[in-house]
Formats: sequence, C-alpha cells, structure tokens
Amino acid sequence: MKNRHLELIDVCKSFADARAVDGVNLAVEEGAYACILGPSGCGKSTLLRMIAGHESVTSGDIVLAGSNITSLSPSRRGTAMMFQDYALFPHLSVRDNVGFALRMRGQKEAERHRKADEMLERVQLGDYANRFPAQLSGGQQQRVALARAMITEPQVLLLDEPLSALDPFLRVQIRSELRQLQRDLGTTFVHVTHSQDEALALADQVVVMNGGEIQQSSTAFDVFNKPRSEFVARFIGGHNVITHDDKRVSIRADRMGISWPSRDGLMATVVDIEFQGATVLVKSQLNGDSDAVVVRLGDTQFFEHPLKVGEPVCLTWREEDAHALAA
Repeated sequence: MKNRHLELIDVCKSFADARAVDGVNLAVEEGAYACILGPSGCGKSTLLRMIAGHESVTSGDIVLAGSNITSLSPSRRGTAMMFQDYALFPHLSVRDNVGFALRMRGQKEAERHRKADEMLERVQLGDYANRFPAQLSGGQQQRVALARAMITEPQVLLLDEPLSALDPFLRVQIRSELRQLQRDLGTTFVHVTHSQDEALALADQVVVMNGGEIQQSSTAFDVFNKPRSEFVARFIGGHNVITHDDKRVSIRADRMGISWPSRDGLMATVVDIEFQGATVLVKSQLNGDSDAVVVRLGDTQFFEHPLKVGEPVCLTWREEDAHALAA
C-alpha cells in the first residue's frame, strides 16, 4: 500500500454484552474511494461513526495521516461526515447551509459566502444559493449536504448511505457525480452502503463486513472475481456456490453454460426463467441440493434454444472459472 492514510488497528465496539465491531484492522490509501459494504447490522455504520468521533471506541486505535485521533472530538479529527438524512437546516438558505461550519469557526460572512458559492459551483448548484432546502429536489439536497461536508476541506470524507433516499435513476446519476468529484478533489472518501452495485461502481477498495468483522478488503475487481469466503461470494451477488471435487467453489453466473443432458456436467432442473432485457436468468435446482443455481445467458443465446420450467439440463463451466473458497 502506497500511503496508509487512514488506519484502524484492532478496533472494537461493544454495546452491553453485544460486540458490534470485533477487532477490525483496515488501511485506506490517501486519495482512495473506499466502500464499506455489508448487510444490515454488520457494524459498518458503527465503524464509520467511530472514525468520525460520533461513537466512542471500546478498544483499539484510529490513525489519520500518522496521528492517533481515537480520543479527539469530531471537530479536531480532520474528518467530515455526510449523514444519510442530509440534516440540512430548513430555515437557512442553501448558501448558509453550505457555509455553516465556517460560521461556527468564526469566519467572516464575505469569505464564507465566497467559499460556499465556490463549492456550490462544484456540485452544479451555483444558481440555487438563495433557495431553501424545501425548494430543492432530493438529488439537489444531497448535493448541498455534500458541499457542506466538503467546505472544511477534510482529510477524509465519511458518507453514511448517501444515496439510499434517491430513486434508482437518480442514484446512478449522483454516484457518477460523486466519483467525479472525488477524483477532482483528491480527497479520501469512506462510503458505507448496503448496495453491491454501488460499491462495485464507486470504489477503489471494497471492504465487505459481516458480524462486526471484515470478511474481505480488496479492489472491486478482486472482491467480485476472487471472493475469499462463501459469505462474500453470496453477498456480492452474481455467483453460484457449489461443491465440486469435494470443495466449495464459486462460479460467476455469466461464466456458466447450459447444455442438454447428453453432455458432461451437473444435472439440474429448470425452476424459473427471468427475462432482464439484454440477459436472461435461468434458475435451476441441482439434484439433491436445496440451493438454486443461476445461469446468466445473453438474450440472443437464450432465444436460439429457449428453455422451459421443469426441463432437465446440464450445467457446465470451465475449470479456470471455478474459484476455490476458504473453508
């Protein structure tokens, strides 16, 4: 790793008898976009709040740019947090919302307005400075919250499910803008999400959590193509987990094929067919196995030899596409 800008060292968080975060070790490079991904209750938001200083650390250390910030107040850490609900002040204009942190620091009005307007231009809201939050769409409010978080020039920007309140079309648009802004600013982003697509689209580094522990931390490519465990393979999606040659392996759904029972392969029965436009998902049941296996076929490929529910088939794949999972 080139520069361990943000480090978490054996970080734990306990609530009464429950361990929400259990011995997390993590390093994020300077200028990286890291996404912490996992199911509800896995500890990802608690971890983010500990980095921000909004949640105390039971044990362990948080280090930013070589300084231990574990015991510092949120305002002294060099981090800024963008909350899921945006938390905009309804009685303040967009300009004053963005410049609020500078006002708390005692900066003069003219200077904080100049910086607020500059930041609003960056998020394409320069013409909305005098409006109020209620006069903005959800996507515009999200941009205001982002500008407000970035105006203090934090070393690390922390984002807690920032796109979850947006409709699917807007979510894709805003995530593209988020990534471009992060590249332009060069700021380290740590973004918590439960969306696999969001993490894969945005992140230089994907951190998969479950049960308060990190299951895998790697590039988006490696997490998708080389899942370390059965949990990661199933949670990241697009994979089948089967027993092959007495070991558990994951095989991408788009790397599996379907042939007829006369061919070599695993015998299965088609249980569902789902048309998704450019692709068709064929779900089948292995004989004697309760787990469904999904094969993703191109639409042209499927309709050349259409299948029916209840039809017997053979599932095939190349040996190099079967990725062995840790026990």
